[in-house]
Amino acid sequence: MVDVAKLRVLRAVVAKGSLRAAADALDYTPSAVSQQLAALQRETGLRLFDRAGRGVEPTVAGRALAAESESLFGELARMDGLVRDLRAGRTGSLSIGYFASAGATWLPTVVTALLAEFPDLRLDLRWTEVAEDGPGELDVNVFVEHPGSEPLPGALVHPLIDDPYLAVVRDDDPLAALSEIPLGVLSERAWIDNDLSQGACRAVLLSACAEAGFTPRFSVEMRDYRTAIPFVASGIGITVIPRLGIGDLPDGLRAVPVVSPRPVRRISVAVKRSVATHPPVMRTLALLDAAVAAPADRAQPERSSTTGA
Repeated sequence: MVDVAKLRVLRAVVAKGSLRAAADALDYTPSAVSQQLAALQRETGLRLFDRAGRGVEPTVAGRALAAESESLFGELARMDGLVRDLRAGRTGSLSIGYFASAGATWLPTVVTALLAEFPDLRLDLRWTEVAEDGPGELDVNVFVEHPGSEPLPGALVHPLIDDPYLAVVRDDDPLAALSEIPLGVLSERAWIDNDLSQGACRAVLLSACAEAGFTPRFSVEMRDYRTAIPFVASGIGITVIPRLGIGDLPDGLRAVPVVSPRPVRRISVAVKRSVATHPPVMRTLALLDAAVAAPADRAQPERSSTTGA
């Protein structure tokens, strides 16, 4: 294979017309340029230059090789530019995983800012509640920590927020007059299910119910918060939802914090170690922190006080 460094010397000599001029352009000595050309002739088996007085004259083969290398060096320059852009985060791709309530609440702001700051960045957004990607498999993944889960291999985990659960009840329900509802009080109520059966969010809630000494009696089963809430208005049951997933309640409903025990889901963001210093990734984390801290019309979940792994 032809050595690229020697080809660069050949091109410089052909372009500049002399060994000394090429040496000045490349910051070499004339002797080093001569040695590089001699080595290239040996490697290719071609006579690339003839002596012309005290200088050299490129042969037909030398001129042809220099000309044909033009496209090669153009591609190398393009690759150098790509490397610089990747270092600066101006191009490439970024995969972001999310679950529904986090996606609806935070991602629009985060994605808008990312695309404004990195216009050539390709974003791959994946709803991880219905995908097989684990928290550490995507570049950035906003997820709910499963109770008792092990540390994620190959990922850095940064806590984002602690999100407590609230019971959604009708305004005419006696529970609506309480400032807090002991979880055990809900043991005799009909519940409206609102989550994936194997999801981390449901595991947090069921663990708290078990601690309170009961298993919820689900009268209606579904798989998302926003659909469960209108069923409460019909009077067929209550539903218990993390604060972030409630949004704006319809008229006639109230959300009351649940305590004794107090179920809380921990929302974190996992970052693949191999891309942790990539500028768009670092900016994504900063934007997520800003989105979590941003004031809203309703009370926000509590910022996590622990440090990232």
